[in-house]
Amino acid sequence: MADKKEIIIYDSTLRDGAQAGGISYTLEDKLKIVERLDKFGVKFIEAGNPGSNIKDQEFFARVKKMKLKNATLIAFGSTRRVGIDVKDDPNIQSLIVADTEAVAIFGKSWDFHVKEVLKTTEEENLQMIYDTIKYLKSLGKYVVFDAEHFFDGYKNNKKYALETLKVAKEAGADSLDLCDTNGGTFPMDIYNITKEVVEMFPGTLIGIHCHNDTGMAVANSIMAVLAGARQVQGTINGYGERCGNADLITLIPNLQLKLGFKCVPDENIKHLTSLSRYVAEIANMIPNERAPYVGAYAFTHKAGMHIDAVKKNPASFEHINPEVVGNTRRIVLSEVAGRSTILDKIREIDPTVTKDSPVTKDIIDELKRLENEGYQFESAEASFEMLIRKKLGLYQPFFTLKEFKVLINEPAVEYSSSAIVKIAVDGVTAITAAEGDGPVHALDSALRKALEKFYPELKEVHLVDYKVRVLNAETATAAKVRVLIESTDGKDTWTTVGVSTDIVNASWIALVDSLEYKLCKEKVWE
Repeated sequence: MADKKEIIIYDSTLRDGAQAGGISYTLEDKLKIVERLDKFGVKFIEAGNPGSNIKDQEFFARVKKMKLKNATLIAFGSTRRVGIDVKDDPNIQSLIVADTEAVAIFGKSWDFHVKEVLKTTEEENLQMIYDTIKYLKSLGKYVVFDAEHFFDGYKNNKKYALETLKVAKEAGADSLDLCDTNGGTFPMDIYNITKEVVEMFPGTLIGIHCHNDTGMAVANSIMAVLAGARQVQGTINGYGERCGNADLITLIPNLQLKLGFKCVPDENIKHLTSLSRYVAEIANMIPNERAPYVGAYAFTHKAGMHIDAVKKNPASFEHINPEVVGNTRRIVLSEVAGRSTILDKIREIDPTVTKDSPVTKDIIDELKRLENEGYQFESAEASFEMLIRKKLGLYQPFFTLKEFKVLINEPAVEYSSSAIVKIAVDGVTAITAAEGDGPVHALDSALRKALEKFYPELKEVHLVDYKVRVLNAETATAAKVRVLIESTDGKDTWTTVGVSTDIVNASWIALVDSLEYKLCKEKVWE
């Protein structure tokens, strides 16, 4: 039984999380995630179902060689099948072959599932639960019993749902985990039902397993903890089937920072943001920028009055210090950012400018005009710096575009597009051509080839990200697009923006800003 304020974190990212649409972990992916979760201080890692696929069987064979410091691996499976002796059930035997210290067994707690899915009797289902747990305990395993569909079962046939828990406990289960498998139970029901179970099984570790089908998996898990549950199941970033599972990235700081429970070592909380992004990267999922605690926008301030208040005292609009969870505060530039925020950015370039300087109003008006056209500078601060320099008279163009042409090669052989660029630098004209995988790649290559003759330092620059957003989709193919280009020279990274009804022209605007930003930094700012 866990200490009164200790919460056992039970991670199912590699099992339940792997059932999310669009996620498919390789064996190496799973090993990397196990290592990271172990370092973070997770107690249990439910790493897969060896009875369901060859990959998980190979994984458990490989993971034995890892020396985990904090976590215990769990192999997941179901109770024995209907009418089969537990020793003869291949799925049960696969759990034994997996050779983990702990196993999780799910069994039906809803009589509807017993009759309609298993097609058996309530008595046989109880016997299946008992036989499976008893057998695994006889082999020295730590056994977690997942009472599948427990809350729906409780609401439809309370007596039978509770009976499944009693049988599991009699068979020797080390924990009884209550599952809101359909994700449809509300917080107060979770609290009341969990509290009853906790009181019915004093001294027994009670766990909670919530799905997010009504958007309340985190809230439901917290309510279960407040009712006495001390083992919490979930996944990193809430990955999981349908709408996902309880998000441990939100749950852990809520429990530890807000409610005073102990989930992981205090010193590890600062790694929460990097853990979230690490798993997202491996899962090939776009991080949720608005995720609580760890999202890029979680501590981002855009409105002028908010920014002013945060500068005076961050607690005015931040519920915690972002650094506690490894995140950072961002002050973004926009038409609603407020004069003081924009002035701060201007004064980074020219400290003599004041809020009453005519150029300050000129820059703010231009910012509003451009954002009305579809520009967005909160993610493209390099373009905003270029705009400021132009308004301050601190900008001299590094080249002049004479013309460019982009051709789509059909049928495409090695490259799908080609581009011709004609520029002039200090009166010297250069014409270059290049091929690329798409028109923007070809244009980038041609422009870079032309400019590198004059500015060799541009050889260091390359694009690392390219995003396109349609701004007014209702106009169909005549719609405006916003292009964001992220560039790096190996030391710094910056983002620029372009807007046009022509995607190639929008890309050109952002591309020119990107290269001129690099040249300004090298030749003007030093």
